[in-house]
Amino acid sequence: MAAITITKASKPGALPAENSLGFGQIFTDHMFVMDYTAGKGWHDPRVVPYGPFSLSPATLVLHYGQATFEGLKAFRAGERVVLFRPRANIDRMNRSNARLCIPEIPPDLHLQAIETLVGVDQHWVPKSEGTALYIRPTVIATEAFLGVHVSSAYLFFIILSPVGAYYKEGFSPVKILVEDEYIRAARGGLGEAKTPANYAASLLAAEKAKAKGFTQVLWLDGVERKWIEEVGTMNIFFKIRGEVITSNLTGTILPGVTRDSVLTLCRDWGLKVSERQLAIDEVMAAARDGGLEESFGTGTAAVISPVGSLTYKDQTVAVNQGKVGPLAQRLYDAITGIQYGRLPDPHGWVVTVE
Repeated sequence: MAAITITKASKPGALPAENSLGFGQIFTDHMFVMDYTAGKGWHDPRVVPYGPFSLSPATLVLHYGQATFEGLKAFRAGERVVLFRPRANIDRMNRSNARLCIPEIPPDLHLQAIETLVGVDQHWVPKSEGTALYIRPTVIATEAFLGVHVSSAYLFFIILSPVGAYYKEGFSPVKILVEDEYIRAARGGLGEAKTPANYAASLLAAEKAKAKGFTQVLWLDGVERKWIEEVGTMNIFFKIRGEVITSNLTGTILPGVTRDSVLTLCRDWGLKVSERQLAIDEVMAAARDGGLEESFGTGTAAVISPVGSLTYKDQTVAVNQGKVGPLAQRLYDAITGIQYGRLPDPHGWVVTVE
């Protein structure tokens, strides 16, 4: 175990009202910070009061985008505070780091940092159903240099935010626009890495969709513009004639932790599950002939987000009559039941913060 120093905030902040929590707008009293220097490695792990960083205007991350981040949650499970599948997020961050030429963060130290920080600020973990403490680990390149190269210095930090529902619709079905002009990622690129560039690339299409009254966009592949990839910042599932289908991992989409949890549960329940290429034309045809039973997005922020309608090339189809489907509901109840300690945890997904 590393020696993590802890410096407490002199003036703790006021806890927010849980019935008014949005997403990512309120931050706790403390953050975790650790430095990397070439030749020295990761050093000086510490919990300090939440506050701004001082960076040179020439800091590499500001010019060339060498950065990764993650997102996971802590929950109030009765008298315990628990994390949901933190090792999966930690491992994924190191895969993202490798793609961005960022040094690996020792997994045990990363988990210790999360547990220590959440332990210090555990009174910020909300108690109400549908709320959680969102955890955002981030690495940025901090060398000051105006030239494209791999940084020799990095800053790893973790911040915490008490949150409610990610979408204003909550668990209600959302309206999705199929995007056939812009692309989010291509094979060999950064699609499977959780890096700011992926999200910046999605903003224009998302803003145009929202201006038309849609909640998010459904991304198609970057070559043929026919194969379904992700919806917004989530993985997406379709249930067509009894088959639960999600896009296979080809390097263009993020391997979601919730996605993996859904696949595991569906297989546990004996459902037919496929990770394969799925054409938007197949989905629209299934919607027209009654074969499309339901669709939903999956992600840490929203957990399960049911899809109520799809619009593609000016044709709109309802999904399950615009209602929450039984599989989406079952999955949401199962995953949140494990997270909040109401249901057994047969796969050992929950880690208690001591």
